Amino acid sequence: MRANHHKENRMDLGLKGEHVLITGGSQGIGFACAQAFVAQGARVTLVARNSETLGKARDQLISEGASADQVHTVAADLRDANAALQALDQAESVAGPVQVLVNSAGAAQRVPVDDLTPQAWHDAMQAKFFSYVHMTDPCIKRMGQRGKGNIVNIIGNGGKVAGPTHLAGGAANAALMLATTGWANAYARRGVRVNGINPGQTFTGRLQGRMQALAKQENITPEQAQQRHTADLPMGRFSEPSEIANMVVFLCAAQSSYVTGAMVSMDGALTPVI
Repeated sequence: MRANHHKENRMDLGLKGEHVLITGGSQGIGFACAQAFVAQGARVTLVARNSETLGKARDQLISEGASADQVHTVAADLRDANAALQALDQAESVAGPVQVLVNSAGAAQRVPVDDLTPQAWHDAMQAKFFSYVHMTDPCIKRMGQRGKGNIVNIIGNGGKVAGPTHLAGGAANAALMLATTGWANAYARRGVRVNGINPGQTFTGRLQGRMQALAKQENITPEQAQQRHTADLPMGRFSEPSEIANMVVFLCAAQSSYVTGAMVSMDGALTPVI
């Protein structure tokens, strides 16, 4: 049985009524973050490109106990700086100032090194780096003016270890890690904390799809594909999106009030680097 971590008893982290904007909030780790913040009594605005998946995500949160005015959605392509700014303005006009920003939108395509082109590098930076920058830039400035705020960036572990099929995306992640620690340093005196999380392989819908494709390709069951894939992981399993979300929520709570500029590795010790 897979553990359903977001149903566990939770300590009160003082987030009730906080307005949390989550980019990429309609699925995967972003949606798990929405579930975790809602469970703490926060109000969430989910931002993603697809209004249909946003609607489904909102419906699911409400079916799980969220009130209708606790969850808002805004459809926007965050690769466009103006669209990101409009999404932030819309979110704040409905639910008030954003006190917590969680960036989980965008993923760079994996491209074998021989197939990389300058355009592929541009696309990776747009998908991952700029989608985060376009929302963070206006949001952190407003937080700084108010003297309070928390930002958590979900940044793939490919920013730490160069992989030949993920060079462009990994470079975007590495750039995000530097920007995250830089923002933390620049805004610490203004009451804004900025941290990053480096998840490893997390059992999202995207990863489930990869396991199904692998199973079909090798004529085995999805369970066998998963066992084969997790055999070399130190903890013997993928992480659950809810486990990443629990750390995101903690980093935004008063209990972590002196944590800023941190990169929290959550790959189950797969990559033993400092």
